[in-house]
Amino acid sequence: MIHHALVLLAAAALDPTRPGPYAVGVTTTVFVDHGRTDKFTNQPRTLVTDVWYPATDDARALPKGRYPDFFPGGVTPEIDQILLKTHKKTAAEIDQVFWNEGVRDARVRAGRYPLIVFSHGNGGTRFQNTFWYDHLVSHGYIIVSADHTANARHTVIDGKVIPYQASQRLNSADDRVRDMIFLLDEMLRWNRGADSRFAGRIEGEAVAAAGMSFGGFTVVQVADVEPRFKAAIPMAAVALTHTNVIVPTLPMLGTRDRTIGPRGNELIRAYWDNHQGPAYLLELPNGGHYSFTDIFKINKNFGDGVGEGFTPMEDIYKIINAYSTAFCGVYLKGDQGYLPYLKKNHWPDALTWKPKNEPRLEAHPE
Repeated sequence: MIHHALVLLAAAALDPTRPGPYAVGVTTTVFVDHGRTDKFTNQPRTLVTDVWYPATDDARALPKGRYPDFFPGGVTPEIDQILLKTHKKTAAEIDQVFWNEGVRDARVRAGRYPLIVFSHGNGGTRFQNTFWYDHLVSHGYIIVSADHTANARHTVIDGKVIPYQASQRLNSADDRVRDMIFLLDEMLRWNRGADSRFAGRIEGEAVAAAGMSFGGFTVVQVADVEPRFKAAIPMAAVALTHTNVIVPTLPMLGTRDRTIGPRGNELIRAYWDNHQGPAYLLELPNGGHYSFTDIFKINKNFGDGVGEGFTPMEDIYKIINAYSTAFCGVYLKGDQGYLPYLKKNHWPDALTWKPKNEPRLEAHPE
């Protein structure tokens, strides 16, 4: 009976559809890369950055972070004008409908956790995927995500708002790869003691690159040039070509994506086809480009994957989170207990799931 109970507990612990056992903390910092000059600001490349992390249990009793908390120095009329243009809502109005599990500056939980470096979409923000951060962090990961300055919807540096600059898009393609590598370097520096809260908290040999849209494009590029990234999770876009064909990868797409269109989706499928390492293709037949973001939390009928006629976002979030958790469990934590989950399509009515080149499940003696 005891053995049976332990088996049941282990199975519950490996259920990637449910939130994990850890509270979620989030803190905002500013990293400055003095080795680069920002092509737009003409100052050292500066990245306003969020770090999401497992928090101590007392954080469960503390209030969750609010939407305005993501703006250093507070929400100004200029920021509200950008939000009104983008979302038809002010920060205060968004705050009424937005939710996340992150507790601001909660104490960091003891332990060592794999690291995920996340890259947002073109005109997106560092906090555009809190649905995903919350879930992964609750299962024991640290996630770092920065605004790619001048390519983010809005970035506040030294009290100055830097809105999205269409003229900087090509520059961002180069900056983004460097940004992700720099973020990895900075987090490993924190792990070595540069920030006492995170000293010894990061498993530096277990690092993934993840991103959405332009961020997915960046993920594939950075995996080509930086071998410290041991897994890749590109959502809703990939680079035109890739040379690292063995890194474990979890590409995602929405069949009805109107932003990257059929050609963009074909590139994602070709990326999976050509990959020689473990690869899992997650396709949402009734999803679109913005199925892979938080926009549902702000506008439930945004379109292009979000709203009437598409798979309900509550289900999409579960699908994305569950497979991401199982994938990271295998390829960052080395936990083969998640392999059986990755072999099966658990939402056949809402998902096309294609795994290939999976490692064999090792047999363990009783």
